[in-house]
Amino acid sequence: MSPGPRRSRPASGSQAQPTVPVLLFTRLSGILSHGTLGAMRSLGRLGVPVYWSVPEPLPAAAYSRYAAGIFNCEEAASGDEVVAHLEEVRRELGARPILVPTDDVAARFVEEHAAALRPSFVFPEQPPGLPARLVDKREMYELCLELGVPTPETRFFSSREELVSIAESSRYPVVFKGIDTTLAGQETGVRMVIASDRDQLLRAHAALDDEREPRFMVQDYIPGSAQTTWMFNGYFDADSECRLGVCGRKLRQSPPYTGATSLGECVENPAVRDTTVSLMKRLGYRGILDIGYRFDRRDGQYKLLDANPRLGASFRLFVDSNGLDVIRALYSDLSGGSPPRPGSTVAGRKWLVETSDAASAIVYRRDGLLSTRGWLGSLRGVEETAWMAADDVKPGIRHYGVASRKLVRLLKG
Repeated sequence: MSPGPRRSRPASGSQAQPTVPVLLFTRLSGILSHGTLGAMRSLGRLGVPVYWSVPEPLPAAAYSRYAAGIFNCEEAASGDEVVAHLEEVRRELGARPILVPTDDVAARFVEEHAAALRPSFVFPEQPPGLPARLVDKREMYELCLELGVPTPETRFFSSREELVSIAESSRYPVVFKGIDTTLAGQETGVRMVIASDRDQLLRAHAALDDEREPRFMVQDYIPGSAQTTWMFNGYFDADSECRLGVCGRKLRQSPPYTGATSLGECVENPAVRDTTVSLMKRLGYRGILDIGYRFDRRDGQYKLLDANPRLGASFRLFVDSNGLDVIRALYSDLSGGSPPRPGSTVAGRKWLVETSDAASAIVYRRDGLLSTRGWLGSLRGVEETAWMAADDVKPGIRHYGVASRKLVRLLKG
């Protein structure tokens, strides 16, 4: 099968529109696609033609009414093949689109192939190698130490013997997680494990890691519920000035205890905001940023966990009082329109990933941490759901069909 562009569904007349098109760019299959769906809806509702380059098979998000066209590029395609694919897409669109990566691999690809892509696409120009440093947990850890940004203590190893030594001296529980958590999740189905003792840590390594080339690390576990995890979504312009920045926190996550946001809430947090804005200015960062912290009550610090140099899956949680989100801010800045006019944080705004949160609620209930009444009560104030929208029902219907079967199996188990 050719890795070149292949339209899965015809565009809906969007080439006749004068608006600058957007091409969402995904390199990994099987990742959370509700963020991409949110981007299609956010820009599509403004009349922007939004296209998507995605590996097969097509996820539910591809059936959005706001998807002007879908192009397929195999995940196994080489770098040169992907560049050629993107160039063919650009020629078919007949315009110079804004290119928006939606996963870490795509973000690194755009930065690494910026010279080849720049004539055909518009995107923020990052300092060389910066996206790769942010994605790689070892590089990010060293960067935090260098710049004095609080982060959990992390230990790396190059052999089973070194891990055994770490296991013997660790204070438990610890987090055993991928140095690149996205790739770890793709390859093993597990992004991280909370190990309560030495034996559990060593078993996790044996089951998940490669002894010849370790891809996991051991990190200090910061105690607390999902609500101790804070997030910042922002957009930084060509001068690394923050044009939009909104804070929030997780209320629940999927998978439980270690996963992505399934229910989130906007809450202003000056400490998280100021730390992030200062750090990105020092790094010269440009573009959309999704970054996470965990509050450590033991020393009163917000400690940086992950910095994602791209559109985050939960970005639609972070909508300000003017209706601005990070992809609208980027579009306004890069399309030649008027500068984005950010509003204030909508304190208490909630956003829900319906099926993921229901699955997590089942587990939390089994663990005695959440009642059915408590779960239903926590949904009060939800302003937006990830999958279902009144003006765009097909993605939700297709997703619900698959997810409902998983929920049934979870209830039976």
